[in-house]
Amino acid sequence: MYIDIIGLSEKVRKFGMIVYAILLLLILNIIIMAKYSKASEKKVENAMHEMHEGKLKSGKSGKKVTNPKQAVAIGLSEARQEGDKAPKKKS
Repeated sequence: MYIDIIGLSEKVRKFGMIVYAILLLLILNIIIMAKYSKASEKKVENAMHEMHEGKLKSGKSGKKVTNPKQAVAIGLSEARQEGDKAPKKKS
C-alpha cells in the first residue's frame, strides 16, 4: 500500500513538471512573438501624432483624419507598403 502511494506521487510530480514546462514555453513564446515589428509600431505612432496635430490626411479625398482608428489603419497600411511585419488587412 505504501509503495503505491510513492509511485502515485512520483507520477503526479512528473506530470506537474511537464505541465510547468509547457506553460513556461507558452509564456516565453507569447513574450518573444510580436504581432508588429518595431518599424510598424513607429509608423502607427507617427500617424497618431500627425492626427493629433491635424496634419494627417486620408489618401484619396485628402480630408483631415480625426478618428484614431483610421490613423492606426493608415499607419499599418504604410508599414505594409514598406514590407514591415504587420497583421494582414481585414476586409
